[in-house]
Amino acid sequence: MKQKIVLSLFTGIIILLCFSFRNEQRSGVYEAAYQQQLTQLNQSLQDLLQTVQQNDITTEAGTAAIRSRIQTARDRMKGMDFWMRYLEPIAYKQLNGPLPVEWETEVFEKFEKPYKREGAGLTLAYLYLEEPDATKDSLQSLIKLAVQAMPVYAADSITSQLETHHHFYLCNRLYLLNLASIYTTGFECPDATQIVPELRHMMAGMYRTYELFNESFPATPLTTEYLELYRKGVAFADAQPADFETFDHFTFIRDYVNPLYAMNQDLITQYKVRSQSMVDFALNKKARSVFSKTLYNGQNPKGIFLRVDDTAALAEIDRVGKLLFYDPILSGNTERSCASCHKPTEFFTDTLQPTAPRFDKQGSLPRNTPTLVNAMYNHLIMADGSHYTLQHQSKAVITNPAEMGGTEQEILARVMSCKDYKQAFRKLLKYTPQETEVTFEHLSSALTYYYSKFSRYESPFDSAMNRQSVVSADAREGFNLFMSKAQCGTCHFVPQFNGVKPPYAGSEFEVLGVPSDTTYQRLSKDSGRYLVNPSGETLHAFRTGTVRNIARTMPYMHNGVFATLAQVIDFYDAGGGAGRGLQVPNQTLSSDSLKLTPREKQQLIAFMTSLNENITFEKPPVQLPRSSRKELNKRKVGGLY
Repeated sequence: MKQKIVLSLFTGIIILLCFSFRNEQRSGVYEAAYQQQLTQLNQSLQDLLQTVQQNDITTEAGTAAIRSRIQTARDRMKGMDFWMRYLEPIAYKQLNGPLPVEWETEVFEKFEKPYKREGAGLTLAYLYLEEPDATKDSLQSLIKLAVQAMPVYAADSITSQLETHHHFYLCNRLYLLNLASIYTTGFECPDATQIVPELRHMMAGMYRTYELFNESFPATPLTTEYLELYRKGVAFADAQPADFETFDHFTFIRDYVNPLYAMNQDLITQYKVRSQSMVDFALNKKARSVFSKTLYNGQNPKGIFLRVDDTAALAEIDRVGKLLFYDPILSGNTERSCASCHKPTEFFTDTLQPTAPRFDKQGSLPRNTPTLVNAMYNHLIMADGSHYTLQHQSKAVITNPAEMGGTEQEILARVMSCKDYKQAFRKLLKYTPQETEVTFEHLSSALTYYYSKFSRYESPFDSAMNRQSVVSADAREGFNLFMSKAQCGTCHFVPQFNGVKPPYAGSEFEVLGVPSDTTYQRLSKDSGRYLVNPSGETLHAFRTGTVRNIARTMPYMHNGVFATLAQVIDFYDAGGGAGRGLQVPNQTLSSDSLKLTPREKQQLIAFMTSLNENITFEKPPVQLPRSSRKELNKRKVGGLY
């Protein structure tokens, strides 16, 4: 008996060892390619350091030699971009950070204070060379930080992921999203002449990576259809002009990147790909288009009703949410409703005035009324990112003395004095079992659920990208300008055209130098993000808003200073506030002129107009729920001001 047990155990061990060996053999060629490229990149960085040491950075010949080495290292890095961005995105900032300092609040960290991420590496080294007072020590420091980041990518925690197919399809998903949004825009490529060459180099190298993956993982391969379309995408990029300003971004994304994304998503489902990374937190496995409104989740519009999926219950939440939205019972004087400032017929903003009146009617609020359409695709809410949920933002506005002037306790008591509201919310309590009584969060969640449904609509541009319709030639050229010469795409990222870039896990803030008025005599006094996170980099920084519906949501900027899109484009074309002579030492927008022609400006407007979404708005409620308090029954639908 003992012999049988020992033999059985021995056989089991042999099987496990064979399986382990077979698994190792299966991933061997693919993993070996990763290790080889890692070694080559590390050597390129060492060569770059040596070149800096051997050359005089104050001479043209010296800087030319260093730039050449930087480009060699960048080419090596782009060969590994597929893995590096996904497997360790924080270390990647040491290799190729776009900014010296970034304050970040990722979706899974937004309940915490912003993190300070210090950038280094190849982009910053290239840009630093152009500074008149550049020193060799500082340049070397940027490169040494990149070298120090390299061992992370050789750690077991990283390389062990290469032993299965799971990481590959998630890396590939991020790679395709970046192809659509940043690789062709110059977001992190400091030399515009290298944007397309780097793209070609990276895409060609990726095809070889695809082949090695299929060889190593024959049970979960990329399909022949995928590889064929990818080859065509490589050929398209090779046939395009080297100048990224004339690159056909529209066709590249529509005909190649977007269909490839759909195929990769299908394979993620088919191969039961599992993620263990917070990088994937916001992305939706079921979205089959980069231009799907379900691509990623920025906010939870249901709030406390998150787990409700019953159709009838959701309809009731929507009904009471709509009533509350139009009901001035939420304001301190019962004269102001959400719809007073966020007018549904005006894309839930106010197009008639730069900023809305204060609650006490003594002057105006400091900021423009933001549209609520597509607000759910931001991870942080408001121009300064002061709120991390839509519900938190709703509560803050209702209880703000300058906006709606209510108190949480009094507003809840008023709402519950209305039989309709009281009965509805009490019936909905069973869907929030952790709650034994109606709270303010039930109210705010009904509000956000109601208005967020208007964010699910597509635009003509989305339809064109999904090959369901076409847009004008001017709109296409406008998009190509948006992604290249006009530099809009480096801050307003595909597909929401806001400040949320792949992997869509955080909201970006920019310093533009917005003036207080159109005479450009002084900078706006609003400190923006600095009020939430005081730092030299955040002073006058504001969350990058969406360009969707922009032609319908005037006036523009945080203070409503510009009345037309033409004025906004002129502002950017001139280099923002700094370009107009204002002192904005931390401006993140380039102060150089874009040199846009009148024709190009019109094409940009044509593109942005194609982002107007085909939203079906609803009529206001005919009447509001009656209260047991007689004095509350005089309130008007939508409020008085």
